[in-house]
Amino acid sequence: MKTLGIIGGVGPESTVEYYRTIIALYRERTDDGSYPEFIINSVDLKKGLDFMDANDLTGMADYLLEEIGKLARAGANFGLISANTPHIVFDEVAPKSPIPLISIVEATCAAAKARKLRRLALFGTRFTMQGTFYPKVFSCEAIELVVPDATDQDYLHDKYLNELVSGKFLPETRARLLAIVDRMKANSDIDGVILAGTELPLILRDAEHNGIPFLNTTTIHCEAAVAEMCS
Repeated sequence: MKTLGIIGGVGPESTVEYYRTIIALYRERTDDGSYPEFIINSVDLKKGLDFMDANDLTGMADYLLEEIGKLARAGANFGLISANTPHIVFDEVAPKSPIPLISIVEATCAAAKARKLRRLALFGTRFTMQGTFYPKVFSCEAIELVVPDATDQDYLHDKYLNELVSGKFLPETRARLLAIVDRMKANSDIDGVILAGTELPLILRDAEHNGIPFLNTTTIHCEAAVAEMCS
């Protein structure tokens, strides 16, 4: 079995979900009662956010490479970054990484293609919603991405960083997020929503809302990791 290395802590709540999900998925695939062996390097979320706020993408890439190096030295055969926003520098990091990396964006795109979804809302931090790293991958499969309007983007970003990352999952926030889904269904004719923030599935736990499926990027990423682990 290959040893997985995870860059975690970005943020802590979703890292716990990665841990649980990988174990559950692995045990579904095996029948010998064994558990997966993997390594988590829980990094300083504030450092990453400081790089993003300063638009220092070179600093962000260098920081991730330094931390991935620790995973490689600890024995990881391949790795992943357990968050969406850091994938803004994935194309810079992956070629220099000492171990192969599984992209959350590419895995999610493959899942959307398999489900024949063609017009998806993109929910996440402002960095993710306004970045090009998701559209760049999805456009290759002729899948269109639509982001919320400016007011809703501000709301998503604020609640993500000031509530969800800290483990606060409030019913009023959930209701507002679902209202955004309803508006985008009515106004933008979406056929799905990418929960492109690994804390979002912790507050939007259902598989769909009013007929609109949610793509849980955490689960999708974990499925890709376990498949590689067992290959």
